[in-house]
Amino acid sequence: MKRRSKLYVLIVATSIVMGCKSNKIVTSNSNLEVPTELKWSERMALTLMKQHPNAYEIDHKTQPKWDYVHGLVMTSFEKLYEETKKQSYYDYLKGYYDATIQPDGSIPTYKIENYNIDMLAAGNALFYLYDTTKEGKYLKALELLRSQLDKHPRTSEKGFWHKKVYPNQMWLDGLYMGSPFYAHYTVKFENGKNLDDVALQFEQIQKHLVDAKTGLLYHGWDESKEMAWANKQTGTSPNFWSRSLGWYAMALVDVLDYMPENHPKHKELVVYLNQLAEALKKQQHASGLWYQVTDQGNREGNYLEASGTAMFAYSFAKGVNKGYLPKEYKKVAEKAFDGLTRDLVKISSEGYVIITEACAVAGLGGNPYRDGSFEYYVNERKQDNDPKATGPFILAALELNK
Repeated sequence: MKRRSKLYVLIVATSIVMGCKSNKIVTSNSNLEVPTELKWSERMALTLMKQHPNAYEIDHKTQPKWDYVHGLVMTSFEKLYEETKKQSYYDYLKGYYDATIQPDGSIPTYKIENYNIDMLAAGNALFYLYDTTKEGKYLKALELLRSQLDKHPRTSEKGFWHKKVYPNQMWLDGLYMGSPFYAHYTVKFENGKNLDDVALQFEQIQKHLVDAKTGLLYHGWDESKEMAWANKQTGTSPNFWSRSLGWYAMALVDVLDYMPENHPKHKELVVYLNQLAEALKKQQHASGLWYQVTDQGNREGNYLEASGTAMFAYSFAKGVNKGYLPKEYKKVAEKAFDGLTRDLVKISSEGYVIITEACAVAGLGGNPYRDGSFEYYVNERKQDNDPKATGPFILAALELNK
């Protein structure tokens, strides 16, 4: 209760200070659509539900679409419902999947032949829906997504390509996109027979993407070294991007949910998480936030970014709660979350929680070409309440409120 009171004072003060910029100042809790006395997790969730009555609209979509960003936010709603047991959160979650999955379990906007690892992340909350409803269409959809991995193209050392259109490449993002789903599925339906293959994906990332000097991991790696962005000796992309590191941190703490402690690979993944946490702690700004380009805060144009910070806050808090990380990282997570709510969150006159300074998208290659340079990352567009910030924000709030 003390923490909530403290945060309430902080956010009202922040809103007043930022009033000239937003023209919206919260001075009272009366008649607000999102009451400020609620925990941050519910305030963010209610904001999304008010602004986007259909869950598929959260990324400004007008039609249902199977997509990883929706999967991330729906995972946060799953955890929020488990915590609060408020039916509206469950209904919002279920509504997304009922809008995107047909009665026969097919997913019209999902194209398996694209072999896009991103698409598996939207399946993470499906396990919970199937458990709570036993509806066959959810199981069929899970089986469809799992079948992608049987033929998904791989590197010579069996690492999953990020996408068919990005041959020979592994990105940090892809570990979150595919690995928690794969681990959950193989434990639930295959007696864990593919857990070694799940761990292998992390082993490949550690082998090829870790920078020995900083301990950070590069955004991507091209085994062929043919991409213009790839280092001709190592195949790595040229910079560290905080959100990609956030995806990787979340992948580690979430996969560990399904990796039994007595499994030979469990300790290995915990070591990877601790190494990453140590490297990231060194890069945390005094405000508690992290820069868009993680290690270059002193360069003009770099900015303190919301989505990566939220992902780190969640990963560190969960890592401590689960016993994977030393307790000191709870303070790192608290500092990050306080920095978010103090510096990057605005509260509208309706009480809506608006996360600012969130990078909307970033990648490597493609058309127009993305070269992975510092200038590229800091000039990508930003989007308020980008789902890649709101989902981890809810998850972090839940972990920190335990």
